Amino acid sequence: MHLDRFFRWLNILIGIVLAVVLAGVYWFFWRPLPQTSGTALAPLTDKVTVTRDRLGVPTVHAANEGDLLFVQGYTTAQERLWQMDGLRRYAAGDLAEIVGPGALELDRESRKLRTRRIAEQIYSTMPAQDRARFAAYARGVNCFIDTHRGNLPFEFAVLGYDPRPWTVVDGILIGLYMYRDLTTTWTEKIQKNNLLATGDREKVNFLFPIRRGTEILPGADVYPGSNAWAIAGSRTASGRPLLSNDMHLEYSIPGIWYMVGLQMPGLHVAGVSLPGVPGVIVGHNDRIAWGFTNLGFDVQDLYIERLDDRTGKYLFKGQVEQAAPEREIIRVKGQAPVELRHWVTRHGPIIIENEKERVSLKWAAAEPGNFQFPFLEIDAARNWQDFTNALARFPGPGQNVVYADRDGNIGYHAAGKLPIRRNYRGDVPVDGSSGEFEWDGYIPFEELPSAYNPPGGLIVTANQNPFPTNYKYTVTGRFASPHRSTQIHELLMARKDLKPGDMLKVQKDVYAAFNLYLAKSIVAAWDRRKANNPDLTDAIQLLRSWNGQMEKDQAAPLISALAFQYVRKAAADLASPGNGSLYETQMSVAVVDRLLRERPAGWFHDYDEMLIRCLLDAVEEGRRLQGRSVNKWVYGKYLQLLIAHPIGHRLPLVAPYFDVGPVAMSGGSTTVKQTTKVLGPSERFTADLANWDSSLLDVPIGESGHLLSRHYKDQWEAYYNGTSFAMPFDRADVKSTLTFVPK
Repeated sequence: MHLDRFFRWLNILIGIVLAVVLAGVYWFFWRPLPQTSGTALAPLTDKVTVTRDRLGVPTVHAANEGDLLFVQGYTTAQERLWQMDGLRRYAAGDLAEIVGPGALELDRESRKLRTRRIAEQIYSTMPAQDRARFAAYARGVNCFIDTHRGNLPFEFAVLGYDPRPWTVVDGILIGLYMYRDLTTTWTEKIQKNNLLATGDREKVNFLFPIRRGTEILPGADVYPGSNAWAIAGSRTASGRPLLSNDMHLEYSIPGIWYMVGLQMPGLHVAGVSLPGVPGVIVGHNDRIAWGFTNLGFDVQDLYIERLDDRTGKYLFKGQVEQAAPEREIIRVKGQAPVELRHWVTRHGPIIIENEKERVSLKWAAAEPGNFQFPFLEIDAARNWQDFTNALARFPGPGQNVVYADRDGNIGYHAAGKLPIRRNYRGDVPVDGSSGEFEWDGYIPFEELPSAYNPPGGLIVTANQNPFPTNYKYTVTGRFASPHRSTQIHELLMARKDLKPGDMLKVQKDVYAAFNLYLAKSIVAAWDRRKANNPDLTDAIQLLRSWNGQMEKDQAAPLISALAFQYVRKAAADLASPGNGSLYETQMSVAVVDRLLRERPAGWFHDYDEMLIRCLLDAVEEGRRLQGRSVNKWVYGKYLQLLIAHPIGHRLPLVAPYFDVGPVAMSGGSTTVKQTTKVLGPSERFTADLANWDSSLLDVPIGESGHLLSRHYKDQWEAYYNGTSFAMPFDRADVKSTLTFVPK
């Protein structure tokens, strides 16, 4: 009897706990799921419908631009509101207000960069039509917020706050977030300056090359990059162009892009949008397609100021000028607010303060009048002239832009506000008081590199340097080594019957020419020296038989990757003794490649001995990581990816449901599928100019930021396994319809 009573009460308790859990799941996760069918009232001038396909991708159908962008804002907020709020807070320096002191340093940096102040300045000077478009989008976001108070995504409830209204300035902040992500170079200038302080100037300059003849400027190891190409019909199976784009950015959950379609009279466009910003950023309309890769041109300079901290007075061209004082109050959850004060000179804010010097930052994004938003004109462009006319308004971050149209044309144009430097390169901090290192305006758009229907029928950009060696302006920046662009070019030139599926094969290619060359160099050094070290025999054999594919289930890619780290450190230690660990720039792959190919005097006394020593160091590290037997090593255990939800990852028991991974990854920093532990392809897009419905598009994880949405992770398996999805355009794939009715 007592046992029966115990189990009866136990079952009751379990039932109560289960009911509470289910009620919590319903209240916090199921209830906020977006409405995708039926009708909704909204302050519109006409009826608007939103259809969604099997991936949850919305297409907004409206009669006018104001209603179109209103509903785009509303629809994006349905799926991504907390992400949007997080992005604007990160950009403005308001994260500590909701998450506490752990975000204080991030907020300090954003406040020093003056991002919100820049956004407010931009608002006052941006063209009226651009402002109106941002305002329409903001009204849609606010309509969603106002009609869903108390029924917002769970992150707001967990952190205990409600989102403030969305503004035009917030949309500009999202744009500045991307600008900052793709153009921050000032930390590298400090790194070079520090190496120069104790090193050999000639060797340090070798580690940070500017330009050598016709060599493509070295570049990114783990810096955000991208691939894009346009192929003329002479090289495709259909006889019409193909255009592909995969932009490489930091992983996040949800991902940075939101797939969307927009339709109204005179506009039919589809692709990826940036949450918080109107229009389509990359995609195609019914006439043209386009894609972007980061240009990497340097748009930041550091100035050593002769400034009096007490008064803010500083020297410029022999005259005393007054810096502007700025005061920031950073709200910190659970603590007293933190005050931040700094001076702003004619060059920009004081970004570095130490006992030796005061250094200010000049940034193209902060220059008055630079910000415009041409994406609605790009979305509606009908031909190359329309497209480039719109692109000329693009302020930055500097981009390589590829183009194709239904008439069979392909094109390329660099875009963005790129500063003209006279008599200096800006690769280290310069004297701010002399007046000799000022920008002389910006390179005119018509003088930026461009191409239209090149003879080879192929345009490839993978962040490599597009500027000719005899270019009239000084060229400085983070341009990628040629490894990715060369591999893409070779794969595409091998055939003349290319189809959309072939583009996906190129996008997921993991052949690493640099790592294979390094492996062969190590093996050749071993053979020349007739070395005989039992600790290295297995590693040498693996490198000898390797084909250069950075596959996750192999050992050789790991050996090569670790060996590179030690070769890079050895070179930097020679240039600046004891500082090798500081040299982690985007230039190091191409620098090491050049050292090994040219073997210049004055560096290593014996290159072969250095390579074997670096292999020994790599093997010792690998054994610390994965055990004694080299043959059992697995590259994917080293290149593991975990995409953690910023809030859900911290919740006990349920974190795995929010996160992606950890999973083993293939690829590397110089493979076409550029992959590291923090960044990779943020979307994969191929436009088929012969048949829009044969185009392909996917994002890494899914459309929705809601855990219980079927579209939260529904694209991950395809992304991970290198497959994709058809991109409906002319033939609609309608799974649900929501109609907005004017009220």
